[in-house]
Amino acid sequence: MNADDQFRDRMLSLGLARVSEAAALASARLIGRGDQNAADQAAVDAMRTQLNMLDISGTIAIGEGERDEAPMLYIGESVGTGQGPVVDIALDPLEGTALTAKDMPNALTVIAMGPDGSMLRAPDVYMDKIAIGPGYPTGVVDLDMPPRERVLKLAKAKNCRADEITVCVLERERHVRIIEELRDVGAAIRLISDGDVAAVIHCAEAESTGIDMYMGIGGAPEGVLAAAALRCMGGQMQGRLLFRSDAETGRAERAGIEDLDRVYTRDDLVGGHVIFAATGVTDGSVLRGIRRRGEFLESETILMRSKTGSVRRMFYRTPVDRA
Repeated sequence: MNADDQFRDRMLSLGLARVSEAAALASARLIGRGDQNAADQAAVDAMRTQLNMLDISGTIAIGEGERDEAPMLYIGESVGTGQGPVVDIALDPLEGTALTAKDMPNALTVIAMGPDGSMLRAPDVYMDKIAIGPGYPTGVVDLDMPPRERVLKLAKAKNCRADEITVCVLERERHVRIIEELRDVGAAIRLISDGDVAAVIHCAEAESTGIDMYMGIGGAPEGVLAAAALRCMGGQMQGRLLFRSDAETGRAERAGIEDLDRVYTRDDLVGGHVIFAATGVTDGSVLRGIRRRGEFLESETILMRSKTGSVRRMFYRTPVDRA
């Protein structure tokens, strides 16, 4: 029996959704309270508790740092009951801690699970990324193209003009040149303050989100999570690790990465069949945030399986005193 057969993704998918929901509900009480660390800690604690209820022998492949940074869910941490399939887990208990603290859009709880060895152990460094949705020829855009060429190539593949392409970019000083070049070619730009996992998901649902492409430099762990989502929804992605110091290079080497200049495809970042869940914390263009209705809290979760290509949107209601 191979790793995918042992994984039992169908049986585990609802449990993964519960993990994501619990983290979102826990952090929701801190929306708009100005304390991003407290919101993150609440999500971490709830996510760890729920993960440890699952019948898995899980290892955190993508987490919130190394072991000495506990009590965060750290890389290499073991989770689950230990009774069940051996799995890799990638997670961000609260993607958008600042968004939550400021009650801004698109804060999510995010988690993905796959068979043992299915996820790149990406170190906590930067990654240059590009992503588009499904339905395009393989390699229509890539990291070695300048931003202008990426837009023109995608517009040609989409049979539209360059000024009909919308690109999502993190609003950072390091992206000034990219933004200038995109505007020179006529592309529209949606700038975001945080949340590049959600931004990549937008590309896979371009008809509803209006986002055709994501590009720019963000976290490498978030790149793996985004790749897991695209494994389920379809779409292309490339990423290249970026290092700013010898310490970061050493972190990659300890993670077993030998080719520091390698361009990773979506399937290099996440292989095999995976499941992915995300729950909205604040309202956004992908998911509705946590809402209070009288004595109840309501959440919306997206749950996806790459094996079947299924995408479910799940609404959950729970009494406030049990959340």
